[in-house]
Amino acid sequence: MTSRFLRTVSIVAALALLPIMPGVASARDKHPQVGVAPQYDTSHVYVDPAAVDDFAKSFLATFGGTSTKQVVVTVTPTPSSTSSQLLQTPAGTVSLFGFKTPVPYPFGLERTGYLVTDMDAAVKAARAAGAIVLVETFPDPIGRDVVIQWPGDVNMQLYWHTKTPNYPALSTVPENRIYLSPDAASSFVTAFTRFSKGKVVSDDSKAPGIEIGRPDDTYRRIRITSVYGEMTVLVTDGHLPYPYGHDTTGYAVSDLQATLAKAKENGAQILIEPYEAGGRQATMVEFPGGYVAELHTSLPN
Repeated sequence: MTSRFLRTVSIVAALALLPIMPGVASARDKHPQVGVAPQYDTSHVYVDPAAVDDFAKSFLATFGGTSTKQVVVTVTPTPSSTSSQLLQTPAGTVSLFGFKTPVPYPFGLERTGYLVTDMDAAVKAARAAGAIVLVETFPDPIGRDVVIQWPGDVNMQLYWHTKTPNYPALSTVPENRIYLSPDAASSFVTAFTRFSKGKVVSDDSKAPGIEIGRPDDTYRRIRITSVYGEMTVLVTDGHLPYPYGHDTTGYAVSDLQATLAKAKENGAQILIEPYEAGGRQATMVEFPGGYVAELHTSLPN
């Protein structure tokens, strides 16, 4: 009896290790790919209603592109009213909201909206990967939405459209910029890559601190790629000078100086002068309405 019990315990212990053993897939990793492509992933931008038109004009003049017709709708599961429009540019897409009523919690705290092919499968996969659901699935005027949270309190919205959208591919793919503490970074990366079926393309424990406004220091920078696009995880002690941490999206451009000239001509303010580090020339700008964005271009090898 004792021998059989010990063998059973050994088998159970071995099975428990399977999800973390190299080359062994966990059952929770076998969900279908529910992502679509980066042009369907939007940065969520909330500005005062009085600044909506100025922001849209400045952003489109900087990056090019077009806006959908502005409509006033309810995009939350509880009563609210907001102007809503999609700014589609070659460098990335923005979902622009100008709430005319107080914003119901936790809306406004989500950084992105990711299109998925199957909402129920996406929620199941996110939960299995380690996310929690903050706002259960709810209908919107053109589909369904859910708000989820990853380790480190990283909020994202997943959305599904009743009529499948068809957007042109981007010229350059923006990056989701996520600032995390060392306590949460590994858990977040594990969970998100499991859900997205993405991969870590670099993990630099001594990235140049100028990238977070601290030129005399280093920090950990993790870069991830997936069907949802690019992502940079900035792992810091939280000692961040302004405006670092306020940026949620980094926009890749082919000519940084020309893009900055357009931004300044159209009401944007340069917060951080261009610098070179990590194979990039980068800067920070603030658009009308207070939206802070990182802009960068790759340097020649």
